[in-house]
Formats: sequence, C-alpha cells, structure tokens
Amino acid sequence: MKIAVEGCAHGELEKIYDSIEFLEKKGGFKVDLLICCGDFQATRNIEDLKSLAAPAKYRELCTFYKYYSGEKTAPLLTIFIGGNHEASNYLQELPYGGWVAPNIYYLGNAGIINVAGVRIGGISGIFKERDYYKGRFEKPPYSEQTKRSVYHIRSLDVFRFKQVNGSIDIFLSHDWPRGIHKYGNYQQLLKLKPFFSEDISENKLGSPPCEDLLHLLKPKFWFAAHMHCKFVGIVPHQDDQKVTKFLALDKCLPKRKFLQIINVDHDAEKPIEIKYDMEWLCILHYTNHLISIEPSMVYMPGPGCDERWIFTPTKDEQEFIFEKMSGDLRVPLNFAPTAPTQEELQSTPKKRRSVAPLLNSQTIEFCEKLGIDDPLALLLEKTDNSNSAIQTFNNSSPALDTSENSASFVDSEISGILSGSDDLDASAGVGDSDKEAAVPSPVPKNRLSMTLPPPKFSPSSREDSSFEITNSDPLSGEDSPLFIIDEGPKRSVSNEELQDDQPKKETTIQ
Repeated sequence: MKIAVEGCAHGELEKIYDSIEFLEKKGGFKVDLLICCGDFQATRNIEDLKSLAAPAKYRELCTFYKYYSGEKTAPLLTIFIGGNHEASNYLQELPYGGWVAPNIYYLGNAGIINVAGVRIGGISGIFKERDYYKGRFEKPPYSEQTKRSVYHIRSLDVFRFKQVNGSIDIFLSHDWPRGIHKYGNYQQLLKLKPFFSEDISENKLGSPPCEDLLHLLKPKFWFAAHMHCKFVGIVPHQDDQKVTKFLALDKCLPKRKFLQIINVDHDAEKPIEIKYDMEWLCILHYTNHLISIEPSMVYMPGPGCDERWIFTPTKDEQEFIFEKMSGDLRVPLNFAPTAPTQEELQSTPKKRRSVAPLLNSQTIEFCEKLGIDDPLALLLEKTDNSNSAIQTFNNSSPALDTSENSASFVDSEISGILSGSDDLDASAGVGDSDKEAAVPSPVPKNRLSMTLPPPKFSPSSREDSSFEITNSDPLSGEDSPLFIIDEGPKRSVSNEELQDDQPKKETTIQ
C-alpha cells in the first residue's frame, strides 16, 4: 500500500491532492491513503474561523469547505489528526473520531484504527503542562484562552495509549516526541534552527508524553509535523531490537518538503477502508468513568489506589465489546453535516449566525453503541442544567443556528517553532510562559499514570503481529519524490509566514 504523508496541511487540500496526482502520473503508481499530521483546518464556513487559534490576518477559509459541501470529493481516503491551528469547534464534535467530509476521517482526540491490516494510532494537539491534567472543559464559543487550551493534549488520552498491548504500525502526532533530535542529524537541524539550541540543551524540545509513548508503543513508523521542517530519525529500542522510523515534514507551501510517499505492506485481501480497533474500543469503554469536563486537575489511577488502574482488555472483555458492536468493526460511512455550508451561511443574516456547540450524529451513534459518554454532550448537559439550551442544526430550518542510529537530515527552508507553545499566549494574557518546565509537578502516589508497569492482563513482552514492513526504506536519508509548488507568495495580503507559536527568532535561511 502506498501512503502519502503530509506535514501541516493548513487547509490546502486542493494543493495536496493535486500534488499527489502529479506524483502518481509522474511515477506511474496509485496512492492508496493520505495521512495528515495536524493543522488540518477543517473550516466549513467563515464562522468556523472564529475558533481557529491564529492572528486574524491569517484566518483564511482555504479549500476544505468545498469537500464539506460536496462541491468536491476527496480523491482518496484521507486520515488526519488535529494540531494547534484547527477549527476546534468542529473537531470537538468528534472526540472519538469521525468523518468531517466524505472520505476524510478525523482520528479524534486520540485513537487507533485499522486500514487493510495496517494499525494506525494518533494523538491530536500539542503538549502544554498547565492543561495536561485538566478535564476537557472547553466549549464554543471559545475565549482567547480556551481557544488554545482546547487543543492541548490531556493525560487521559496518554493513559489510554499506555493500556495498549498490540503492536502499532504507524503513529501520528503533531508535535515531536521530546528528545527525538538525538536520533537524527540534529547538528544540521541547529544550523537551520539555532534557537532550538537552548531547548535541546535543557531537554525541552518536544512533547514529554509523546516521548513516553514512543518508547512504550515502539511503532514501526512515527510521523509528525509542527516544527515546519523535514527531519528524519531512527530510534532503536534496545530491549527487543525494534526500531521506529521517525519522519517530520514541512507545511504545504511553495518550495517546501511537505509530502512524502512510503510503501507499507498490508493485507492485500482486505479493502482500503477504516475499521475500529478492538483493543482501543475496549479501552475507551472501560475507562469511560475517567472522563472529566472540569478545569481542575484530574489524575489517572495508578499503583496503590483502590480502583482498577490497568485497562489492557482481557479476552472476555474483548468478546463483550465485539458483541456490543454487533460483530461489525467497519466504520460506517455516516457523514452528516452539522453546520451550514459556506454558501448556505452567506444567505443567512449575520445577526442570526451562531458559533454555539453542536452535537454530531456520528458521535451520538458511536457512544450509544459502545456505551460511553460524549464529553461535549456532558458539557452541554451541564450548561442546560443552568438554563442554557442545547442547539442542533437542521438543514431545513428557516432560522439557521450555526451557533543513536543517525539518519541524514534533508534541508528545509522555513523557520521552526518551539513545541508546546501557543500563538498570542502573552498578548492574550493567558498567563503561563512558553518556557515552562517540561516535567509536570509531582502527583499523588495513588495516581501515577506516567509510570505504569507492564499490563497484568497481557504477556510480559509485546508480540509483533504478522504484519511486517519489509519492502520500504523511506527514511534512508535520500529525498523521496516531492511535488514543489512554486507560485510566489502564498498569501496576497502579506509575505510574512504564519508562526505557530511565537515570533520568528531567526533570519531567513537562503
């Protein structure tokens, strides 16, 4: 199976699909799957731009809205995670994943799926210490603070991944795992990004939770974005002689290395379609009680507590969940719009528009079937109990509420950004500095989720499935074919680059 991996999409779906088509014609092959590593920007209409954490001059509708409205259809199956520039109001409708448009699937806050025998996991957002142990308390319309905290990863998502026993073939994150620079040509990285030096020396470059998951899950591939540069690394896992091939890519802009094609072995007898992962479904079901919608700190159970703290599913638990899913793990093709298209919105008077939170029928059906809660529904129920109405969207309604094995490094031109920091935090008065300590404060002894021992319900060592990647060496250090779009400045209003987190700290590198 040929997989196209994209760094930061930034809403440029048409250009990405055109790039893939160009490569297909040039190489005489067909790409089966597109994976995007965040900053997807699934903006359905201009009202969604209000939920995008970016300076106003960079909030552009781009081209996703065409795929949402049906004007265009994604030419191949597309899977993506969230980053720190998203239409968060839309993605919050799908905490467990779902279709944002026909043939375009969001992996959720965290999730694992299967595509033709390839097991793909991913975690959305970026790490920020101050929000890591909080519940998911944010809901539209967002304040300047919650517009950013909504995409910060939570300890519950990481805790759930730590229950996974089966092998992961591909893992996706937006920001890099902390310490990943040690496994590639970081000297070249420092030549391009000299302001990374301080964070590297203090071991702050990257996400600590992703670092934990990298060494625990040991996926065959790990793809990331966020730093807006291409970086390659090979991570050896000494205990079982496994390696993880790490690849970070740039964003979709002229003369950037934002796309790479890799070959991955798959089950040729299975169709290229998405299936739920049985182990992940079990983990979601049996950890549902750990969901919090409060802004206070919530710690996961750990050794010594009075409750269950290992949720690697047993055989009986898997059989129970399989029955709840009616023996069918195929993800239903049940996309349904929840907000008006851009064309519909334009015919709606501004005073009748809204950015109120909406419940998504996909999430409702999934939660009812699996027996779990939708965090957004819990938030709206809490609001409803305070005499606020829950709004839904009806297409026919006249009043529309839209309320150290080194690998070589490939040169890249764009400046990078520090992982775990946010746009406008200082100017918006959010508070904490972007130079926070990477290691969170000590937690109660009975809630040490970051130091889980091997699951007691599973073998002492993780066994590989029959899946092996043997015919591909995409990270050999040589460039895979990349489609370079050279059409001058991307934005007509300014030649300035959109910075993910903080002002540019270096001069342009020629």
